Amino acid sequence: MKIWFDGKLVDKEEARVSVFDHAVLYGDGCFEGIRFYSGKVFRLQEHIVRLFDSMRYLMIELPWSFEEVCKATEETVAASGMEDGYIRLVVTRGVGDLGLNPKNCPKPSMFIIVQNIALYPKEMYENGLSLITSSYRRPNPDMLSQQVKSLNYLNSISAKLEAVQQNAGEALMLNERGNVAECTGDNIFIVKNGVVITPPLTECALGGITRHAVMDICVAEGIPCEERVMNRFDILSADECFLTGTAAEVIAATSLDGRTIGAGHAGPITKRILACYQKMVRL
Repeated sequence: MKIWFDGKLVDKEEARVSVFDHAVLYGDGCFEGIRFYSGKVFRLQEHIVRLFDSMRYLMIELPWSFEEVCKATEETVAASGMEDGYIRLVVTRGVGDLGLNPKNCPKPSMFIIVQNIALYPKEMYENGLSLITSSYRRPNPDMLSQQVKSLNYLNSISAKLEAVQQNAGEALMLNERGNVAECTGDNIFIVKNGVVITPPLTECALGGITRHAVMDICVAEGIPCEERVMNRFDILSADECFLTGTAAEVIAATSLDGRTIGAGHAGPITKRILACYQKMVRL
């Protein structure tokens, strides 16, 4: 297994991050999760644009250009010998000291891992995920912008632990106003009276690449799609509900806090969008 690490492909045993890296000490850095299908990286440039936006926000400047990061990602995929898989591209602040000051980390680091990933078993895409409402809220943008894919995922991990403890597949996360934001690692959509609805990004949701792809599918398929503020009532009264994310792709959610959503299985519009997505990624 080869990993791209700071400019070259190395064996995984050689890909080592220092204990003094601020990514290890403080979760200081950002990342992208990317899929590839039939050897082709899905929406590579969109992912790398989002990565560079995150770095700009965090004031991390890589020694590699946008084009070089795209090329490095493709080289790592090619070196894996895999047809389909998952890419984790991580940028760290770099080695510093035990203090918080990021200026004491003169050189950022980047590594790219390619592996298989399967978040959920195949039958769950038909039967759907169970959701619980997390007691943890998404922070306001003035505290921590959800548009930055930061390495600090404690907010999501805390919510995921709640889901695991309650034997649920995922946790729904609200913002401080009690409106729906997203799930721990996925955007959320509902279907009501034939209209696909998702919360606007201003509700503390990440601008997901798969989210964008699904909205493109809706336009192409003539399915009405809207961004609309919603709360738990909207989910519980929806005809269908589904989640989107790079790793999860498109998966139905069929219950919330023990209460059935819609018919209790993947609905017709969810299935249609998933089928279109599966075609899209292999174009």
